[in-house]
Amino acid sequence: MRRRAALALPLLLAAGAARAIGLPPRYGATIVQPQGLPEQYEFDLGPALARARAENKRLYVYLGANDCPFCRKYEAFLDKNADALLPHFQKDWLLYDLRSSLKVQADRLRFRIGAQSWGYTEFMKKLGDERVRQLVYPSVWLLDGEGRNLMQMPAGTGTFETVPEQLEILRLEN
Repeated sequence: MRRRAALALPLLLAAGAARAIGLPPRYGATIVQPQGLPEQYEFDLGPALARARAENKRLYVYLGANDCPFCRKYEAFLDKNADALLPHFQKDWLLYDLRSSLKVQADRLRFRIGAQSWGYTEFMKKLGDERVRQLVYPSVWLLDGEGRNLMQMPAGTGTFETVPEQLEILRLEN
């Protein structure tokens, strides 16, 4: 019995480690890997904005970390509530999943649009985020096709959940 349990333990651990990271696959998010590693993590948002303009849609930009327990909590929420949320996302939104790590501090995180590149703090100012905050995972930005921030979103420690009503309000307002 012990031997069987000892053999099963590595399989269970491997199954847990293989658990999906990032937005649930059924959301169809475009995964954006950072460039410039290991010195910096730069995410090019230019193609996302161009696509949003071309398709007349908005962007849901998710910054998660592969080793972030609060990111997994939020992702599990999205997965559990996909039946209710997906119709709202699919109408007006393009989802982008920026992949990072908790070891990446704000001074190494950059966002590029065309020839311009901003550090985390400068990017937050460009978006008009009125809050001064440290980099926290997960973070979500709701942007229009011009890169303008549509709504201030809470971030970090699993304290927020996306609800269909928020997305519907944004659709009606803009």
